Amino acid sequence: MNDQMNAAVNELIEKIRVDYFKFLSRMGDGPEPSPFAQQQMDNFYNDIEVAPGSKYIKIIRERCVWGFIVNTDNDKKFKRGDILKAAGWAAPARNKARGNILEKDFSWVQWTGPAYL
Repeated sequence: MNDQMNAAVNELIEKIRVDYFKFLSRMGDGPEPSPFAQQQMDNFYNDIEVAPGSKYIKIIRERCVWGFIVNTDNDKKFKRGDILKAAGWAAPARNKARGNILEKDFSWVQWTGPAYL
């Protein structure tokens, strides 16, 4: 992964974490998270993994695939940085891109996976 992709992946992960925090915050009673919510956030934050490959970068959350990022310029349908939903553990759904991390549009990011556009 080059420096630009690495920075974009890190920004994506931060957006995933922010969306999870918003989700937990809606369940609380006050501005500060409860001890349980804080523990859940800590677990979530520490459980996101990045698995780079030659064609795709796999984002893994709690032993599930969050999504895939296209990591090549040689794809006939998608461009580098495109986000694809997971079809399963080893392959993305190649029906359409859900956004592009290099274009810095993170409005489609959800903690549960790439949102449908």
